[in-house]
Amino acid sequence: MSSCTKALHDLGVAELAAALRARQVCAVEVAQHFLARAKSQSDLGAYVALNEEATLAQAQAADARIAAGTAAPLEGVALAHKDIFVTRDFPSTAGSRMLAGYRSPFDATVVQRLAQAGAVTLGKLNCDEFAMGSANENSAVAPWGHAGPAPVRNPWDRRRVPGGSSGGSAVAVAARLVPAATGSDTGGSIRQPAAFCGITGIKPTYGRASRYGMIAFASSLDQAGPMARSAEDCALLLSAMCGPDPDRDSTSLDRPAEDFGRALGDSIEGLRIGVPAEFFGPGLAPDVRAAIDAALKEYEKLGAKRVPVSLPRTELSIPVYYTIAPAEASSNLSRFDGVKFGHRAKDYTDLADMYRKTRAEGFGAEVKRRIMMGTYVLSHGYYDAYYLQAQKIRRMIADDFQNAFRHCDLIAGPVAPTVAWEIGAHGNDPLADYLADIFTLPASLAGLPGISLPAGLGADAMPVGLQLIGNYFDEARLLNAAHRLQQATDFHLRQPGAA
Repeated sequence: MSSCTKALHDLGVAELAAALRARQVCAVEVAQHFLARAKSQSDLGAYVALNEEATLAQAQAADARIAAGTAAPLEGVALAHKDIFVTRDFPSTAGSRMLAGYRSPFDATVVQRLAQAGAVTLGKLNCDEFAMGSANENSAVAPWGHAGPAPVRNPWDRRRVPGGSSGGSAVAVAARLVPAATGSDTGGSIRQPAAFCGITGIKPTYGRASRYGMIAFASSLDQAGPMARSAEDCALLLSAMCGPDPDRDSTSLDRPAEDFGRALGDSIEGLRIGVPAEFFGPGLAPDVRAAIDAALKEYEKLGAKRVPVSLPRTELSIPVYYTIAPAEASSNLSRFDGVKFGHRAKDYTDLADMYRKTRAEGFGAEVKRRIMMGTYVLSHGYYDAYYLQAQKIRRMIADDFQNAFRHCDLIAGPVAPTVAWEIGAHGNDPLADYLADIFTLPASLAGLPGISLPAGLGADAMPVGLQLIGNYFDEARLLNAAHRLQQATDFHLRQPGAA
């Protein structure tokens, strides 16, 4: 194939981009290699759509730009997108029957910007329906190569969940089916699956990346971000994804695009890492605690200082999130009524009957549950008691972080209380899934950037993720802190045996 000493699927984004620029490999070869891997490991359920013709056309165009000397930073690098981002060349379903077969007339801003940076789209990746879930067991769409809906399987142990809702993205990266992927994070949906699958994923400050073309779940929380094997690769992708989009996204921040990798390699001597006592309570599994403690000791070896801090309202993040997010989902999903687009019931007697049957058929159980919760807390007589109170506590949670950042530069802790559980283990207990989000929800409610990076293996040799949380717009420092740990350890290089 080329003068590359590694197999193509073992190259990260930065390595692959360099090999393409050096003409050691061509973009078409890269695309064909990863398409073949995606098909050969379809049992993982990671992909929901492939379009070989469109992918190879993009790769040919990338090769032409490389030959002409006009290559962009990610020229020819193969990526895949969570099926929450709309795309012209691939179906966009958000993992729901409601949008089965839907084809968007435009690309999401995140997809468009990565394409402008030269990336080649391999396909769309599985996710929990409308991004609602912590295990990727809620998708109603058949994965590529499957006859019907099936759970996404963790490549470290196919009996276990990959985390959610960006489970397909995490699995595809961990199993070396793609060098990197996009994800979305509403309450931890990038960080938690990244932790469960042993990869790196970052949620930027809310508003950094445009939400235009990202199918909405909870508008004040949803944020796009990259998932890859290393912090260096995430920095490259995030630099391409972010930037203002005022004409199309009113929540987009008026901050120019920047190089998030500019600080990579800087010393972290004297870096103050805050460790909240609330993240290390009795609910944290001993194996996860041990891995996080070991990672923090590595930081101390690198010159960082461990500082005790407090986030006293951590436990309140669960009821606050599961009041606000369903309320926003109830509003956002009201557009799916069978009139304008999407699924429509075949047999109905009148308009009201069509609404009822369309939504009953089109939405899955978890989506219905959250719509019901959201409609309830927004209803007359309950708005002040629930939704308004939740918004007030949300502000207090954000204030807790600002108080903590007076004493530290970054905050560290686990991503999830346990390693990935077995598929179906929480089937009759949705609250168990909700409780698994306790360490990721606070940063989401505050709109802060957070990154998950591999911190070793826990019980049954399953990956454990370390979470680092930064202050607003501190992505570059977060990424450098993650990068320095990855230079000192090999956690991020470990591969699942099935890869």
